[in-house]
Amino acid sequence: MKPEPTVFVVDDDADLRRSLKWMLRKASLNVNTFVSAEDFLENYDPDVPGCVLLDLRMPGMNGLQMQARMIEQDWIAPVIIVSGHADVPTAVAAMQAGAVALLEKPFSRKDLLDHIHEALEKDTEARRHRSTRAELKARFATLTAREREVMALIIDGMTTKQIGRHLCASPRTIEIHRSRVMKKMRVESTATLASLTVRYGLCVSNVDLGD
Repeated sequence: MKPEPTVFVVDDDADLRRSLKWMLRKASLNVNTFVSAEDFLENYDPDVPGCVLLDLRMPGMNGLQMQARMIEQDWIAPVIIVSGHADVPTAVAAMQAGAVALLEKPFSRKDLLDHIHEALEKDTEARRHRSTRAELKARFATLTAREREVMALIIDGMTTKQIGRHLCASPRTIEIHRSRVMKKMRVESTATLASLTVRYGLCVSNVDLGD
């Protein structure tokens, strides 16, 4: 069973944590609170979908530092910055680092919930994208070296005859490889194959499907 999306609140203000927890639960959202950036980094499970409400100014590690640590760990949960002291350079730095919104205290319930729902949608899409890309990489890994070459040339738009001349193979042999590529990659057309390659950033020309 997949875990439910959760709003992770990271703020050293105990009263605000309690208030947000009550408000978000009343809006039928799962909530998990943390007293510091260190507390979050130590206990967060990146496999749990959701978003992060992150205070900028906290004792110890601040919000921007925590945001940077999340990026280092390749954690994709969208971050909503919450602060009562957000100067322009700090706000710009947070947004450039990928924050989806910045809310200044005090903020309205509606604004908060609107941003949270938007962030949760972004998280769902990002996780779907990552899952599909991982699946495509797994399919690609089943191709032989020659099939990978053929696939790269298909993506480049070559016809069967052109691929055959390029690889010094007969059209019949290339057709066999093409058929196996389509079957293993689970696509019905070369257009779909090319579209998936571009959409999910798969560098097949150099046979490189790294993260």
